This record gives sequence, C-alpha cells and structure tokens, in this order.
Amino acid sequence: MNKLTIDDLRFAGQNTLVRVDFNVPLDAQQNIADDFRIKAALPTIEKIIGDGGRAVLCSHLGRPKGQYKKELSLKPVADYLAAHMKAKIVFAADCIGSEIDSLKKNMADGDVLLLENLRFHMGEQKNDPEFARELARNCDLYVNDAFGTAHRAHASTEGVTHFIEHCAAGYLMEKEIAFLGKALHAPERPFVTILGGAKISGKIDVINNLLDKTDSLLIGGGMIFTFFKALGLEIGKSILEEDRVQMAADILEKCRQSNTPLVLPEDVLVADKFEAGANTKVAAKDKIPADWLGVDIGPATIANFEEICSAAKTIVWNGPMGVFEIADFALGTEAIARHLAKVTREGAITIVGGGDSASAVKLFGLSDQLSHVSTGGGASLEFLEGKTLPGIAALSDKE
Repeated sequence: MNKLTIDDLRFAGQNTLVRVDFNVPLDAQQNIADDFRIKAALPTIEKIIGDGGRAVLCSHLGRPKGQYKKELSLKPVADYLAAHMKAKIVFAADCIGSEIDSLKKNMADGDVLLLENLRFHMGEQKNDPEFARELARNCDLYVNDAFGTAHRAHASTEGVTHFIEHCAAGYLMEKEIAFLGKALHAPERPFVTILGGAKISGKIDVINNLLDKTDSLLIGGGMIFTFFKALGLEIGKSILEEDRVQMAADILEKCRQSNTPLVLPEDVLVADKFEAGANTKVAAKDKIPADWLGVDIGPATIANFEEICSAAKTIVWNGPMGVFEIADFALGTEAIARHLAKVTREGAITIVGGGDSASAVKLFGLSDQLSHVSTGGGASLEFLEGKTLPGIAALSDKE
C-alpha cells in the first residue's frame, strides 16, 4: 500500500480529524451491546494523543437519514471512551458549526473530542463539499481508521481529504489492507477460499475475482441450492435465486475450464420447516426431499471442508455455512469456525471477511483465535471483488 500511514505523521500540538467506525449495536437501555469496533480503534487514538496530538473523532451510527435521532446519538460511545481511556473526553452536540469550531480551537494536547453522529446531516452521505470543508476546519491532519466505510465516498471518508494536506491510514485500516491485500496478491499457498451466505448474486464478483487466485473454492450457505439447481438436482423448498441458475452453471463451467476446484457440499441438513425446533435430518445432495428445505451443510461436507483447510496456508472465509442464527442450524458454521481456529494455532493465516461471518465467530467466542476478523462487511466484500475503495484511494500517496 503506497499510502501514508499513521507512523508517517507527527501529531504533537496538532488537531487530527480521525474517521473511526463507531457504528455499534445499542441495546434498549442505550448501552453498547458489542464494543468490538471501538476496541479496534483504540490503538490509533492512543497513538495520536500519546504523541501529544489532539484527536477529533467522527463516526456515523445507524441510518438517521439526515435527522437528529436521540436513539442514534454517539453519547453512549463518549461514555464508553471516558470509562476506558485516561484522556480527557469531550462530547460535542453536533459535528459542524461555530460551537464545534470553538471546541476544536480550545483543545489541549492529549485531548479527545468526539463529534456527534455524522449522518444527522444529509451532507455526509451526499459527500457535500461544504459539509466536508466544515468537518475539516481547524484540523491539521486526517487519519482514516474506518475500514468498514472505506467502500463509500462520503464526506468524512473522501470529501475531507480535499481540505487537509496530509491524510493517512490508521492502524486498523493498515491491518485490514495488509491481511486482505496479501491474501489477494501474494498468499502463502495452498490458498483456500470459503464462501457462504444466501445468494450467489451477492458473491458473484468475489467468485470471478478469486477464480484464478485461489487453489480451492469451498461453497456453503443458501447459495449452494442455486448451484444444485444448475446441476439438475432436486432442492425441495430450499432458497433459490431462479434468475441466477444460468449464472451458477456458467461459474461451474468456468471452474472446469480453469481447473479451479469448486467444492460443493456432498450432503446437507434439511428441515421440515424454517424455525427452531423443526424436525431435521441429513440428506445427500441428490436426495433432498421435495417438501423439506436445506438449512446447513452436512457432516460429510464438514469433514471434507476441514480436510481441505487442514492442508491450507491461507484461508479467507466470507459468509456462513447455514442459518447459524438458529442454534439447530448452526453446526456447519460453528464447525468451520472452530476448525479455522485450530489451523490458525498450527500456523495457517485465517481471515474472516466481516459481516455475518464475523458475527458468527463472535457468537462462538472465537474472534481472538483467528489471524484477522475484518470490521467491514461490505468493504471487505468489495476488496475481495478487486474493487478500488474510495476511502483508501483518497489517502495521501507516500512520496
């Protein structure tokens, strides 16, 4: 990555605008339900204030659509920071305006100022230059540590870089790019990709980008049934993208021509209804009952996937193997997660590409047992698709 990083800048005595990803879940009492993203941003904030700088933090939370909504205020995050950091934390009632300018001017070295939710203003998602200019006012440097929003050209990720001369990647951004970039461009081999999730349409660009890069492509999740349909198999009442059956057939043909092993499940767990407590049984891929639906990969498939992963040096996983939110249908996803933790201990590099996969490994208590769990669902997906992320492209080039 030929971009400035946090270690290239000198922060002492300067205001640094820091784009963080504090888009965290809140419970009914406005308490933070999951602090994963906040903890991930702390090393960057600590570096800036530890060097005698002043950190002006900005983030979005939820989808307020340009209106103030108390339940989407970042105040709970300010309280969290105050409880977990030694620095002086000031929470601003807005993110732009004369009062905010005054707060920025009056900061002392080592202070932290958290601005209110960026998306309370329409200008954030519209990348309005005037909003970006106001956000950047009285800030000397810019650090983007919000990989989860790097795929969006918003005012706080792209717009502000036109008004601040030196714009760098924070530690989390740097780590995300390092892990995902190495997997895409210089992986230790064998390189295995595991893709899950409900729909082929959401993963087609990832599949096409990885076909000539990966050594094995393992497919799980609801999208397997569109592949099964393309092979002429009975899928019962399983999820199906009717308009993507030909696309699935084309992918299978591409894999055949490029000698990329695309590995589909040999067996699946089927249920008589889509709910907890349903009757379930294991069915071979060509023996799915017409009035049942597939909800997870089966034991033979789990064993096969584990065997392939055991020989791998690099594994990228994006998308669950089944409906893991329902405990009865979570075995495949949990088994893969636990096996990846095992091969990580044995020296493999394992990368989980955010979104539902990250939620799953957290649910099973395995987040810290894998090489890297991405904080960005959509961003990691677009990175794996080979797309340029605006929030990264906008950063200053190294000289």
